[in-house]
Order: sequence, then C-alpha cells, then structure tokens
Amino acid sequence: MVDPVRLRERMVREQIEARGIADRRVLDAMRSLPRHKFVEEALASKAYSDGPLPIGQGQTISQPYIVALMSELLRAEPGMKVLEIGTGSGYQAAVLAHMGCDVYTVERIKPLFFAARKRFMDMRFFSIKLKLDDGTMGWPDESPFDRIIVTAGGPEVPEPLVAQLADPGRMLIPVGQGKRLQSLVLIEKNAGEVTRIDKGDVAFVDLVGKHGW
Repeated sequence: MVDPVRLRERMVREQIEARGIADRRVLDAMRSLPRHKFVEEALASKAYSDGPLPIGQGQTISQPYIVALMSELLRAEPGMKVLEIGTGSGYQAAVLAHMGCDVYTVERIKPLFFAARKRFMDMRFFSIKLKLDDGTMGWPDESPFDRIIVTAGGPEVPEPLVAQLADPGRMLIPVGQGKRLQSLVLIEKNAGEVTRIDKGDVAFVDLVGKHGW
C-alpha cells in the first residue's frame, strides 16, 4: 500500500477540496484519520478511493466526499453534543470527534457495534459514546443534542429524532420513498419552528427500525 499520508492528502485535495468543501476542521480531520483502519484489511488499498466500500452485514463506509459534505453542512462546533444514527465502521463518528465534538453514536447491528467500539479504543477515541439499539428511537436519555446526523435513508424523518434535537439545532438525514435513493435533508430547529431544506440526491443503505423501513 502506498504511503497512507500521501493517499489522504490526495483524497482531500482531489475528492473533497476540488468539490468545494472548505471547512478547515473537516479537511484537517480527514487528512489526519487513517481511513484504511476503518475497513477490512483486504480493502485497505481502496480505502482512499472515490466511492463507498462494503464493511459487512450489508452496510458500507460512505464515500469520502459524502462524509466531508455532511460534516460541513452539520456546522458542528467544538464542544457540541452530536448524535449519530448508524455507527457503521465508526469513521463518521471519528471525524466529528476529531473536530472536537462530543459524539454519541447508535448502531443496531451487533458485529458492527463491537468492531467500531474496538476501533475507537485502539485509536484512543475514548470520548465517543456508543449504544447498541434501534437508531430511529435516538438516545432520549442523553438528549437534547445540538446536532444529529443520520447515515442511513428512510421514507420519513423519525419524530423521536426531531424531538431530541436542541433548539436551536441542525440535523442531516437522507429521506426518500425508494430504497437506496434519497434526498439529503437539512432540518433546522429555531425558536420552536422546524424547517427542511433539500441538499441534493444521495444513496445510502436503508434506515431500519421502528421509525424507518
């Protein structure tokens, strides 16, 4: 495998900055984090390629650009409390933690939950808090959250997540009627008013749970 530092620099320069991502904390996080450690060893050489990769259990690690885009749109500041639905490989949570956020992440698939927990321990992300549960129910005991990010797509926005979003607060979630083809929706809560803004088409694995598919 080519020097991972060089691969990360190229990934950020050609896949992320070239597409307009400018948040320095997002760029720094993605330059620093060893993305190849969030995939199986057999796929490590493809970890910095411009696309998603399988991580088992029918799930994927998102394309680097999508991770960067969602991280930038979230506008999460250091010290903010962020809820992630769909831990997956743990890469998105690690990016947010590197940016200084207090991350709470929920995963429903046991093998992925335990694999991500081990990665966080090995990489000393002790501040990331994990929960094995139905992500569409959120994490009510720890709410409200300044930011919520959902990394799977469903037919509607789960009401428990809206209820657990702080005021003011921002949430990003893929929403769509067809599986694996959704619109990335930015939800803003401000002075009790909830607004939705479509940020373009995306394709995520399905959000499974009481308030998902």
